[in-house]
Amino acid sequence: MLEESISSLNLKRGAIVVDATFGGGGHSKEILKRILPGGRLIGIDADTEALQIGAGKLKDFEGSYILINDNFRNIDAILNREDVKCVDAVLLDVGISSYQIEDGRRGFSISHDSRLDMRMDSSLAVSAYDIVNRYSEEDLSEIIEKYGEERFHNKIARYIKEARRDKPIETTQELAQIIRRAIGYRYKNSRIDPATRTFQALRIEVNDELGALEEGIKKAVFLLKQGGRIAAISFHSLEDRIVKNLFKGYKDLGVLKIITKKPLQPSREEVIVNPRARSAKLRVAERA
Repeated sequence: MLEESISSLNLKRGAIVVDATFGGGGHSKEILKRILPGGRLIGIDADTEALQIGAGKLKDFEGSYILINDNFRNIDAILNREDVKCVDAVLLDVGISSYQIEDGRRGFSISHDSRLDMRMDSSLAVSAYDIVNRYSEEDLSEIIEKYGEERFHNKIARYIKEARRDKPIETTQELAQIIRRAIGYRYKNSRIDPATRTFQALRIEVNDELGALEEGIKKAVFLLKQGGRIAAISFHSLEDRIVKNLFKGYKDLGVLKIITKKPLQPSREEVIVNPRARSAKLRVAERA
């Protein structure tokens, strides 16, 4: 939803824009095309490697942007350090990036066998390995239900607990096989791997993704100039619910005006080209 998200920000030459989830730099590149000359982009990402890779796309825009390795939940402190009081637009493209999924070393993907990790920020103290091997059965069940919306959370947690009695669960494939055994025949004809929801839940817990999203939006709203816009792309119902409820809450307070009465979704053509976009929802609001 590249074109939809950039267009929705209503960008003009000279604008100051925050790409709060820099990722691969694709959004930032398009933003810079629209705000130069005179504009400034501030890109934020907790993943150091993503910043390094994405920076290559911006080589033609040197001097017009700054990239910051931090979590967007700290957007207020980041802008304060840069002596920026308010901005014209903020873009959030939340969740996991294609780069992170495809990097087999990171432990995000069921398709690659690697050590359980799932940290977007490698300095975080707790990884997926720690959660899977050290959390109680009850806590595991709660996380898988809450963040994965997995109906078989109790059984999966029990199977994990039983498996780790013999030895630690160390890799993504070990964990995926345990989950598949736990769910068994029920997902035999499912179009998604039965481990998908549990992997999502672990990733969200490791990175406190929902807490960061809520905190980041709350701060970003009050950093917008009057008429400035905030756009958020989410990929599952938990994220979208937070965005929807926060935007509505600020609308009721007279702080925001909702631009997208219903979330925008990718076209059929885009989903064919990029199947991962099929669940994306874009919501946009404007500072009143």
